[in-house]
Amino acid sequence: MSTQSPEPEVPVRPLDRILAFTALGLAAASILCFFAIIIGTAAGMEQKDFAEGAWPFVAGIPYWGLPLAFVMIISLLVMSFIRKGRAGSRR
Repeated sequence: MSTQSPEPEVPVRPLDRILAFTALGLAAASILCFFAIIIGTAAGMEQKDFAEGAWPFVAGIPYWGLPLAFVMIISLLVMSFIRKGRAGSRR
């Protein structure tokens, strides 16, 4: 029995790791901030209360972070498909 896979091994580049972990961090921070807004609203905060302090930043993270994380994951997938396609055609 052979233990090797029929597909060629493609090394993971540092850029791929940076994209993956940054997208994961942004998505996690976005979800945490989203829940912080829900908890703040449930605790009795009104809309005017969210306009002062760190709340505008907390509200902006889900607004910009989730779409940016999605774009980063899509670009990571595209780069991976291209790299694997090139490695397969060299074989």
